Amino acid sequence: MSAQELSQEIKAFLTGVDPILGHQLSAREHARCGLLLLRSLPPARAAVLDHLRGVFDESVRAHLAALEESPVAGPPHLRPPPPSHVPAGGPGLEDVVHEVQQVLCEFIRANPKAWAPVISAWSIDLMGQLSSTYSGQHQRVPHATGSLNELLQLWMGCRATRTLMDIYVQCLSALIGSCPDACVDALLDTSVQHSPHFDWVVAHIGSSFPGTIISRVLSCGLKDFCVHSGAGGGAGACGGGSSQTQSTDPFPGSPVIPGEKRVPKIASVVGILGHLASRHGDSIRRELLRMFHDSLAGSTGSRNGEPSLQATVPFLLQLAVMSPALLGTVSGELVDCLKPPAVLSQLQQHLQGFPREELDNMLNLAVHLVSQASGAGAYRLLQFLVDTAMPASVITTQGLAVPDTVREACDRLIQLLLLHLQKLVHHRGGSPGEGLLGPPPPPRPVPFLDALRNHVGELCGETLRLERKRFLWQHQLLGLLSVYTRPSCGPEALGHLLSRARSPEELSLATQLYAGLVVSLSGLLPLAFRSCLARVHAGTLQPPFTARFLRNLALLVGWEQQGGEGPSVLGARFGESASAHLSDLTPLLLHPEEEVAEAAASLLAICPFPSESLSPSQLLGLVRAGVHRFFASLRLHGPPGVASASQLLTRLSQTSPAGLKAVLQLLVEGALHRGNTELFGGEMDGDNETLSAVSTPLASASLLDINRRHTAAVPGPGGIWSVFHAGVIGRGLKPPKLVQSRNHQEVIYNTQSLLSLLVHCCSAPGGSEGEGCWGAPTLSPEAAKAVAVTLVESVCPDAAGAELAWPPEDHARATVERDLRIGRRFREQPLLFELLKLVAAAPPALCYCSVLLRGLLAALLSHWEASRHPDTAHSPWHLEASCTLVAVMAEGSLLPPALGNMHEVFSQLAPFEVRLLLLSVWGFLREHGPLPQKFIFQSERGRFFRDFSREGGGEGGSHLAVLHSVLHRNIDRLGLFSGRFQAPSPSTLLQQGT
Repeated sequence: MSAQELSQEIKAFLTGVDPILGHQLSAREHARCGLLLLRSLPPARAAVLDHLRGVFDESVRAHLAALEESPVAGPPHLRPPPPSHVPAGGPGLEDVVHEVQQVLCEFIRANPKAWAPVISAWSIDLMGQLSSTYSGQHQRVPHATGSLNELLQLWMGCRATRTLMDIYVQCLSALIGSCPDACVDALLDTSVQHSPHFDWVVAHIGSSFPGTIISRVLSCGLKDFCVHSGAGGGAGACGGGSSQTQSTDPFPGSPVIPGEKRVPKIASVVGILGHLASRHGDSIRRELLRMFHDSLAGSTGSRNGEPSLQATVPFLLQLAVMSPALLGTVSGELVDCLKPPAVLSQLQQHLQGFPREELDNMLNLAVHLVSQASGAGAYRLLQFLVDTAMPASVITTQGLAVPDTVREACDRLIQLLLLHLQKLVHHRGGSPGEGLLGPPPPPRPVPFLDALRNHVGELCGETLRLERKRFLWQHQLLGLLSVYTRPSCGPEALGHLLSRARSPEELSLATQLYAGLVVSLSGLLPLAFRSCLARVHAGTLQPPFTARFLRNLALLVGWEQQGGEGPSVLGARFGESASAHLSDLTPLLLHPEEEVAEAAASLLAICPFPSESLSPSQLLGLVRAGVHRFFASLRLHGPPGVASASQLLTRLSQTSPAGLKAVLQLLVEGALHRGNTELFGGEMDGDNETLSAVSTPLASASLLDINRRHTAAVPGPGGIWSVFHAGVIGRGLKPPKLVQSRNHQEVIYNTQSLLSLLVHCCSAPGGSEGEGCWGAPTLSPEAAKAVAVTLVESVCPDAAGAELAWPPEDHARATVERDLRIGRRFREQPLLFELLKLVAAAPPALCYCSVLLRGLLAALLSHWEASRHPDTAHSPWHLEASCTLVAVMAEGSLLPPALGNMHEVFSQLAPFEVRLLLLSVWGFLREHGPLPQKFIFQSERGRFFRDFSREGGGEGGSHLAVLHSVLHRNIDRLGLFSGRFQAPSPSTLLQQGT
């Protein structure tokens, strides 16, 4: 270009008039004239760039005007395009903006060191002016304090500002490897001048160059914080510590400095870093931790150190307070950063130079930060504070000890934290006036407590360790967490404490938690009980914890029933909850783990039953499970272990007549069951063991198949298919019975335990009035009758319901098989004699065992008839059975006293003489049948009595003649017994009856 042409272009640019045609230049022509001078005349650079500011300003104004004409509000990316008659960058300026970008980019590519600093400063300053100028002037421009994303979407949708951003990014890219300071300094200077309207620019550039921008933004923010917070860099201005600047909010979102009209740069730093935290959280975390460590390493511990190092800790605290995103970014590694004792010592030395007021402000900030901590780092932070303030052990490894001042500071921090959390929890619903003109606001969240929701189990475990003051803090925190998260965490915490407490001291923590929550949480105990039972039945609560939970409940209920010093209110409430969930507790009596089943028995033995009567299904289920528990405990632990099961069954027998009958029936059936006979001295059947050991086809023979070969009907006893044999052809003799391996003393102990339980169940109600002359309890005839009926059904089911009248002696020929089976059962199970004695103690219940007595007597008669021994000593069992049988019938008032005493001489007689006496017994019973109608009730004695003198020959009559004959034949040996076998006089009978 010639000098004359250049002169005309300069004149046209300065005057805005075309020197040749003389008309006014349009904005487009004027801008292109400036671009021509920018290429040809370097000294005109400043003037041209200044003129281009107006071009970009006009383009932005046109863009916003087009948005104003749009009828739809909302974010820029959701708005419709502007009208077609309005260009996107203003009338005739869109292509000019594009030409400006091309020219400036050519300069940057050609000579980046010379042009990049100048162009970057121009573009960034222009974006700052445009952001500040149009902020608040148009309703479509979001407020600067709003979301940076909205501002980004607005300005990046404008061609002019997007072009300026692209120009600056190219400048920074050209210098990023060599010297980016010029570009970054211009960016930060503009940010300080036009903040907060300019934050969207910094945030966008920070996303493109995170490593450079993050460190520069933090450095700029720290310098600005030092200026606004005082020469020493303290926290007085950032925490509201001064009484003149203190507001109602103890932790303001952005500090306010008296006398300052401009908001400090820290608010912009928070906004920029918060925008970058989602994508560049790792870079921000590393930079923040680096600043923290550099401040500790470079600080001298006095106020004479570098101000920026002194102010780093307060600055970082204020950043975290103002930005939850930054707090969440750092909290994950904060514990690891502070764990080394050397770091804590350096921090303590670093804070020594701060005034007391500033330290208190920083402590308040720290309390607020902990209460706002979220995620997995919250629980780790809590454990770190607790471990630092109060170590679990007083013995510390050398070199790992924490200074006492640090311990005291953490102790105070925890106490202030608990007070602050308590205030937040109990005032989280807002003031009473809120919500009067509309719906009440939602409760304010507490992130720290929200993060602890999933750590209730760990908190309960730490609390139960009872380690100095630690458990008090954690116990208080459990209470706050329960109130905050109601109703979820309260029952869970109470359930954890009850299932883990191993001593009364630990159990008292559950009662204290309940006492603190009972006012705030309604229905806490039922919820805790249901949740624990749900975990038990789902299998998520391990058996040791299940057993401990049940034992602790039993202990609490026992405290309430004993009226001791324990927490009776909690015990009563848990007793009510247990009674409401009997159907859920009953299966636990059958739990495969012994400790769980025993603990369930302990609880059910003392928990109150529902006020209304138990349903039949509940009652029968409890009785079945209780009986199973009784025999299982007797097998595993012996009689000392059946106390709980016995107490439970006794209580169940007292609930209703149906309950009494069920308990007695199942107890007797269980005691006579093949699997329990050896507990009471019975013989075990070895057939199953022998058959399983013989691998022959006969071992798997089917009784059903055999019966189908002969007849379609089921044969009854005594039929043509009944066979007496000593073995099987081809397999040899029957296998011998396995003799019980328990010693005699153990058998006696087990038998007495069972009989004691039966006596307690059969005892007539009424206390001392129902006791006999020796203080023995009076048994209920109805209960004894239930035992008698169960005995008959268990020993000889086919004879159940038979007539009680005694048949003639010849009738025994038709019942030989049944009589032998009855005799064999009595020999295999000695417990049957003890049960007969129990039944005989409550006349006339023994009458209902007539079938068993008749069958046993017939079997004994057959034996003595076939015996060829000179005396009865060669048949010890038959001798004892004969004596016991006669004594039982005499006790049950089936025989008169004269005949009932004959068993005393059996050991002195020959077998045929014993048979003659037993035949006289048979004859007497045939004439004077064992019928309940022959008994009369005596109210004076409270029991039934039989008067044989009124039956005609009931004293013995002719049946005593055989006895007297046997005595006369053996007068030399039995003469002294003759007085025992004389029929009493009527006066004697009358005295005995009264």
